[in-house]
Amino acid sequence: MKLKAAFIFVAPEADYRKNRSVVETPQVDLTVVGVKDYAMASMAAQELVSEGVGAIELCGGFGIIGTAEVKKAVGDKAVVGVVRFDNHPGLNFKSGDEIF
Repeated sequence: MKLKAAFIFVAPEADYRKNRSVVETPQVDLTVVGVKDYAMASMAAQELVSEGVGAIELCGGFGIIGTAEVKKAVGDKAVVGVVRFDNHPGLNFKSGDEIF
């Protein structure tokens, strides 16, 4: 069975409805989605789950709080993992928890 997965990253002014792309391989379809904040990440994650995504990886810009918000948004419908940067270079060396 083919895995449907997603990677969500945070970037100023990103909109998950427009800033998304799908990479298809024989074993995995990976949807990459940009969001501007944690609230949008939760909305994007819920939509991805409704499309059959079962695994979501969050970029290093998500702190502990942001990760918890996305996990709460999807419940037990998908597993959520994170790439970890305590001080993300794309966010002026801050955690998303300090920004959002």
